[in-house]
Amino acid sequence: MDETTAIYKAQQGDLAAFNQLVMAYQGTAYNVAYRVMGNSETAADACQDAFLKAYKSIKQYEGGSFKSWLFRIVTNTCYDHLRYKKRRPATSLEDMTDNPDEHNTHLVSDIEAPEDRVLRGELNDLIQLGINQLPEDQRLVLVLSDVQGMAYQEIAEIIDQPLGTVKSRLSRGRRRLRDFLLEQKELLPGQYRLNS
Repeated sequence: MDETTAIYKAQQGDLAAFNQLVMAYQGTAYNVAYRVMGNSETAADACQDAFLKAYKSIKQYEGGSFKSWLFRIVTNTCYDHLRYKKRRPATSLEDMTDNPDEHNTHLVSDIEAPEDRVLRGELNDLIQLGINQLPEDQRLVLVLSDVQGMAYQEIAEIIDQPLGTVKSRLSRGRRRLRDFLLEQKELLPGQYRLNS
């Protein structure tokens, strides 16, 4: 069943059709949520909540890019979770034990040498730390553009902001991330350091 048919059937209450849409977008939605939230458990919770919200409001979908409509719900749900977390801070057991290999195994190829896998994991951790330190608006635009590879216009639709705002937030976010990584130069694996 194609996406348009699945959307139409989901709007008529067909749960199987909506589940097909979930299957098509859940990986990308989780990846966006993980990069915005910085934590696998809260990202999974945000995704689940976002898909529930999408199911409840799919009848209001009026056409256009379904992906943009869905990712606006995902990003808004992430923001809701972040606001809730700021009001009620808590430390999870996952944060206390923090097993970096567990979080990065899906980012690494199975044929990599073990030392390359460790170096890539260290780099991923450092980049994620830098992304987490960005302001929410810059973090979201950077994740959607540089991690998910979305076009600027699509990002503008998702966050409901003008194209110029997307470009300026992305530019500021990239600059801050670059500055953060330059400050962390000694922590970067040798092959990823800039010679200066």
